[in-house]
Order: sequence, then structure tokens, then C-alpha cells
Amino acid sequence: MIRALFERWRQKRRTVAYPAKPPSIPERYRGAPEIAPAACVAGCDACRAACPVDAISLADGSIRIDLGKCLFCGDCAAACPQGTIRFTRDHRVAARRRADLAAGPGERRLAEALDAKMKRLFGRSLKLRQVSAGGCNACEADVNVLNTVVFDLGRFGIQFVASPRHADGLLITGPVTENMALALRKTYDALPEPRIVIAIGACAISGGPYAGHVEVRNGADAVVPVDLYVPGCPPHPVAILDGLLRLLGRLEPGR
Repeated sequence: MIRALFERWRQKRRTVAYPAKPPSIPERYRGAPEIAPAACVAGCDACRAACPVDAISLADGSIRIDLGKCLFCGDCAAACPQGTIRFTRDHRVAARRRADLAAGPGERRLAEALDAKMKRLFGRSLKLRQVSAGGCNACEADVNVLNTVVFDLGRFGIQFVASPRHADGLLITGPVTENMALALRKTYDALPEPRIVIAIGACAISGGPYAGHVEVRNGADAVVPVDLYVPGCPPHPVAILDGLLRLLGRLEPGR
């Protein structure tokens, strides 16, 4: 017992201070991409050719990256001869609408809060049922990390529950395989209304590297309506936490 108390004293406070203070992000972390406004060299499509999931489109000399498809692998930035694409350490990648995940020159629209009625219901207490719809366990692992003492998701009133009948919403990972599509729909139908749905990771948003396969539905919104998208492969726990807090109106707009 004495050793346990001494170790706890030695470690001090282990819970991150975010959102009161900026999060500590590793140097090698790849967050929201930054695209230089300068036009690309005519005829160059090195970035698009390097992308393994066809997340990049070129139009009128401008690059757009679909963060819903993006694996944040960095191959596009490495292939670009002009250095037009750069991955920053910005963890703010979540969006309320699928269309808002398109990154191009200029600022991207960050996730907005629920409407006043939904914020009143869920702003202080949100219970989620997590569904792995064919995931590889990477996103699932980073979601589970939020329950540790480091992130302490419960301090925000957000908890995971064992039954959809006890939940306010679903948190979905994985590309939604054919074997999981019906189970996901039934889980959604078991939620009491009003309800919310959160898609975590490239697979749950677009199918990720499995998109187009005959055995996947290419994302959660092919089966259920989605209220929040958090891109990544997998997204950093801070990125997931940031999206959840923005959804609940716990962060100031534009912060």
C-alpha cells in the first residue's frame, strides 16, 4: 500500500489539462493538412497518384483532400515536388457534415455544436454505445484510451454503456461490413430518441482502404444518419475528444 501511494505521488497528476490548456501532441503526429494557396505546376498530379485511397482531387490548379478518405499517411506531401501539401499538428479535424471534411486552400469549417434542445439534453451527460462494425481495432483502441486516467472522459459526463437501450447515441468504428450492417441498424433502432451517431476514423466515414469492396458498405452513413465525423487512421484520442466536446458545445466556436 505504501509503495502504491508513493508511486501515485511520484507520478503526480496524469490527466491531461485539455481543453483548459493546449494538448501535448507528439512531433511526428500528422493532423489537419495545410495546402498552400499557390497554384500547382500544370500537369503535375504526383500527389494524387501517390494517394492510396483516392482522397485527392485536382481542379483549376487547386488541391482538395477528402479527410473522410485520407489515411494521413503523408505520401502525398512526400510526393509533391512543390511542397504544396504539409501536414500540421492541428488535432481539430472533426466535422458535423461530410462535405466539411474537404480540405483545400483556406480555413476549414470546424465541427459545430448540437442545436439548443439537444445540448440541453446531452451537454452535461452523454451515454454512448460503441459499435465496431468490422474495424481493425486501431480506432477502437484509441477510443478505449479515452477511458484511462490520462484522458478521463468521464470528467466531461461522457460514458460508454453496455446496452443501446441505456445510450443516447452510437459511436461507430469500422467500414460497416455486410455481416455488421443489420446489427448496426438494429442497435441504432434500439436507441431511445432523440439520438446521435458519431463516426470515428476513415473506415467508418468512407470505408477507408476497404472502400469499394463488395463486402463493405463504405461507412456508417450508408446505414444510419451521422451527426459527427472524426477522420483519421486512427484519429488521435485528443482529436476524438475535441470532436465530442465541440459537438456538446463545450468548446468556443473557432477555438
